Amino acid sequence: MPTLAQTCQTLMVVAGLAAAGSALADETATVTNDSHAWLEEVTGAKPLEWVKAQNAKSEAEIASTPEFKQLEGRILAMLDSDAKIPGVEKIGDYYYNFWKDKNHERGLWRRTTLEEYRKPQPHWETVIDLDALNAAEGLQDDRKWVWHGADCRKPSYDRCLIALSRGGSDADVTREFDLANRQWVKEGFFRPEAKGALGWKDADTVYVYTDFGPGSMTPSGYPRIVKEWKRGTPLEAATVVYEGSNTDMYIAAFHDATPGFERDFVSRTIAFYNDEMYLRGADGKLTKVDVPNSTGKGVVREWLTLELREPWEVDGTTYKAGSLLATRFDDFMQGKRNFDVLFEPTDSSSLAGATWTRNHVVLNVLEDVKNRLSVLTPSASGWKKSAFAGAPALGTIGVSAVDSDDSDAVWMTVTDYLTPTTLMLAEVGKPAAPEVLKTMPAFFDASKHVVEQHFATSKDGTKVPYFLVRKKDLEYNGSSPTLLYGYGGFEISLTPGYSGGVGMGWLEKGGVYAVANIRGGGEYGPRWHQAALKQNRHKAYEDFAAVAQDMITRKITSPAHLGIQGGSNGGLLTGNMLMQYPRLFGAVVVQVPLLDMKRYSHLLAGASWMAEYGDPDTADWQFIQKFSPYHLFDASKTYPPTLFMTSTRDDRVHPGHARKMMAKMSEAGKDVRYYENIEGGHGGAANNAQSAHMSALAYTFLWQQLAK
Repeated sequence: MPTLAQTCQTLMVVAGLAAAGSALADETATVTNDSHAWLEEVTGAKPLEWVKAQNAKSEAEIASTPEFKQLEGRILAMLDSDAKIPGVEKIGDYYYNFWKDKNHERGLWRRTTLEEYRKPQPHWETVIDLDALNAAEGLQDDRKWVWHGADCRKPSYDRCLIALSRGGSDADVTREFDLANRQWVKEGFFRPEAKGALGWKDADTVYVYTDFGPGSMTPSGYPRIVKEWKRGTPLEAATVVYEGSNTDMYIAAFHDATPGFERDFVSRTIAFYNDEMYLRGADGKLTKVDVPNSTGKGVVREWLTLELREPWEVDGTTYKAGSLLATRFDDFMQGKRNFDVLFEPTDSSSLAGATWTRNHVVLNVLEDVKNRLSVLTPSASGWKKSAFAGAPALGTIGVSAVDSDDSDAVWMTVTDYLTPTTLMLAEVGKPAAPEVLKTMPAFFDASKHVVEQHFATSKDGTKVPYFLVRKKDLEYNGSSPTLLYGYGGFEISLTPGYSGGVGMGWLEKGGVYAVANIRGGGEYGPRWHQAALKQNRHKAYEDFAAVAQDMITRKITSPAHLGIQGGSNGGLLTGNMLMQYPRLFGAVVVQVPLLDMKRYSHLLAGASWMAEYGDPDTADWQFIQKFSPYHLFDASKTYPPTLFMTSTRDDRVHPGHARKMMAKMSEAGKDVRYYENIEGGHGGAANNAQSAHMSALAYTFLWQQLAK
């Protein structure tokens, strides 16, 4: 299962957001008839005093037992373990990794060689030590830097643009770093704290999209203007490349430095899965890549790939939604419309990803939420399909290119709920078996468990898959404490993955764990996502309820022993299950959630999600209010025990959602508790200790309620 942080990170990537934002600024939209509106003042003295009081109550109830301390310690030891797989990215001749452990709370950006990386204990060379940087700059508490990534200039890889966030918020700064000398560049490029980014164009030029002052940000709080900025000139002197409209979501530009295919592009994101891409000529002229806005667009060397989210008719041929098409980029820009279909979905399959190497494309397809790999190779006579040598038959498989400019090597990861992740190195197009590089150790005893896939029938007859992890000798008497996890939004798929936290905090104790692949997600491609948009949002919740009911019918569990957990859009999911299906559950964990759907589009990045949920300031409110937990609350109803969890530094989903819901339910005497981490941004935690504490709180609370 993806962790909450991974799910949220995926959401940010899907949106094409480079992360950042003048984030904790208070919103000015008028709030009427809401006695809890004062809790939206993120860092106000009164709201923070309320937060600390709620935290203390929750800590006293949940975190004071020896069992909690033991679980927290085990999870922290896992997160700090040197035996974890250090994922790497090839930058020039080195392989870079960002690493956190007990001695490096905020982390190290470090590097090694492939020869060293193959060893059980590689020698690492530290490039940037964030803890040392924080100490040198005298930063304390939630002002300490959190790593947001590095963009290193091709092909020399001598300079990098380093993004750093205070406390984990989306808002970050960008600094220029000399990779050769491992020093910050004095008088180098620097972007002040805001949502946005810098990206290399050439050695002395960057694209900058950020907060340039009043009117330069979209209603979602992201950049509306992208500029070209020359070294040695003030940011104010940067020249405008493109300016979006006041209703856009995100504007950016980037340079493709692929040798022999250098190009510049402007990206205009209007909403989720609604964007335009322009080729920028040497004279600054923009030429649109003329395809439907809903289409996913990719340019790799001579190729243009198009991932369709809607049917597309071209010259008398209709291509199915969910298909992947390829054509030569230059031919397309000259008006030719000849496409090769690299993938076409079926009722049971969807495209999980397509990875380019130097000479091939690796297709990763989901067949009923199980990964299948194949290889496509362009030739003079068209594209040839072949098997991916050594691809495992079982498990969740991830594939990414090591260096798509120079080789056909790919990283391949394999995992499932009970099998620790294995990292392999494979050479696409060659018969040799993949080389096993690293295997994560087992952090819990999975020998007594088994993984199954079942299908529940939703209210409208749709078959909804879900995964179940249970003891082999499970007694089907309805008494097993069961945790059901879900997300169901933004076309994000939940596939099996190893989680030591779930193992320690749930499975080892005898609990059953389930993950629902409900509509709104991407498990069956665009159609699965689109089936639960806006006025059809209720279908995601009906799917989740159907999975819960199916487990109850099978006597795996019963309402008193069934708990649910979800974060972000999954927090909206669990909030709706709490309000609409309270009798199905014995405990609910709601993490970094959206809950006040009347206000959501006025809070932080909320306006960027209106393509998913609708606009509450229009007639859309007629259907939105039907899935707004804050407005569905009924003081006369009985609700199961609930834990709300969020972060003060979350500048994507406003912590006011969870605060206000907690206050409303608490005042009505409901069985609720609340915990707000001061740091962590939307991921909920800024370091391993905070992550361990948050996980232990959730699992301990659920076990306390469901194992009675």
